[in-house]
Amino acid sequence: MQNLAPTVPWRDGLDLAEQIRAGAVTPLEALGDTIARLERVNPTLNAIVETLFDRARETARRPVADSAPFAGVPTFIKDLFMPVAGARMTNGSLLCEGATGPFDAELIRRLRQAGVVIAGTTTSPEFGTSYSTESRLFGATRNPWSPGHVAGGSSGGAAALVAARVVPFAHGNDGGGSLRVPASCCGVFGLKPTRGRVPIGPLVGEGWAGMGINHAITLSVRDSAALLDATAGSGPGDPYAAPAQDGRFLDAVSRPPKSLRIGLVRSLAPWPTHPDCLAAIDHTVRLCESLGHRVEEIELPVSAPEFYDTVFTIIGAQTRSLLTMISAMSGHPADESVLEPRTRILLRAKGDVSGAAYAAAVDGIHALGRRMAGIHADFDLLLTPTLAKPPVAIGTLDMEDSQTLDDLIDLFHSFSPFTALFNATGQPAMSVPLHWTAGGLPVGSHFAAPFGGESLLFSLAGQLEAAQPWNGRVPPVNAL
Repeated sequence: MQNLAPTVPWRDGLDLAEQIRAGAVTPLEALGDTIARLERVNPTLNAIVETLFDRARETARRPVADSAPFAGVPTFIKDLFMPVAGARMTNGSLLCEGATGPFDAELIRRLRQAGVVIAGTTTSPEFGTSYSTESRLFGATRNPWSPGHVAGGSSGGAAALVAARVVPFAHGNDGGGSLRVPASCCGVFGLKPTRGRVPIGPLVGEGWAGMGINHAITLSVRDSAALLDATAGSGPGDPYAAPAQDGRFLDAVSRPPKSLRIGLVRSLAPWPTHPDCLAAIDHTVRLCESLGHRVEEIELPVSAPEFYDTVFTIIGAQTRSLLTMISAMSGHPADESVLEPRTRILLRAKGDVSGAAYAAAVDGIHALGRRMAGIHADFDLLLTPTLAKPPVAIGTLDMEDSQTLDDLIDLFHSFSPFTALFNATGQPAMSVPLHWTAGGLPVGSHFAAPFGGESLLFSLAGQLEAAQPWNGRVPPVNAL
């Protein structure tokens, strides 16, 4: 019988890697500890698609390179358009239930070079298009702070495992908030990098016209920065490249920023912001001001209903393209009857738009990026609530076939109105866990920087983490 008591203490991934390099812990011991932690909480959280323990043990037995920043540190990869050779790649959909990764993606190769040990894959909603990680294939992934509430989406499996202290960080990706939303729901740190900062291929050329990007959900700010240092840079043939970084991102974490001018956005019409989320943002404003920053309330140059109609033109068209690719790979038409209602709604409304409509939508998000760049002539950063509501109950974001795209937009974006704006513009953005409701649910604060400005985000995040540490806040469902 597996001993279910965790035996390896760690503060974050860099701390665990240092213990391994010093010989205090072996990679096999670290992996065994991760497996024990997972077995304690996953029956409640339901965050795993597939375990890869035997392959992970083989990796953990190999010599550890001292130069690898995360040598021997176990982690998990999100099951969404991120192939790990030989592992299941269902993308959260019954349509892809039997698919496996034909090779390691470029990002996976870089993570392995950084020393991580891949222990398995984590849950995602079908094709990543929900802010809750619930699917017909795997059921609901639950929030470790309150299992009746959502863990967020679409990287909810990753966020739940990090918050519950199974691993210090886990891979995720973000096309409309899918790193930041679950980070907010689960009380951990989530950063979406600048468009083109990390490779997305070779399976995918670009995610949702460049709105999608990969990175991680982490317990500490410095792990996020070090992971980005290890994975940054365009891959062979990538269509985008982010501006060159100025030094190591990890160095920025311990370098406090100058006094910043921060533009504050409390709400985005037509959706109100819940009082708990306004309380969270007020708390963050006071914290920022106490650190010498200036905060000024502004409005964003965007019509939300028009913006989301544009975004779903891109998502709907690319979902249709995905089904065409699945059909070509399988040799038979995709069985759309097994798709979830949310996906069928997208396909009905936007799956057959014209090429001209798709091109106009791409032009629209690029135009928004230029308007946002104009705001940053006056403001170093923008601050919004990560979400307009605290984590909602499991099932709240379910949809029925009879509903429309307008229903979908209202349901999802009354919950998360802000995050997708910065996927469209390509700007880096982060959710920082600085507030919990009276009922004990986390509520994140969301900062966005100019294009290429991750170092500034890491500098502020490091300052906020030092001023108000969150590592000691552990949810009721935990592996400790």
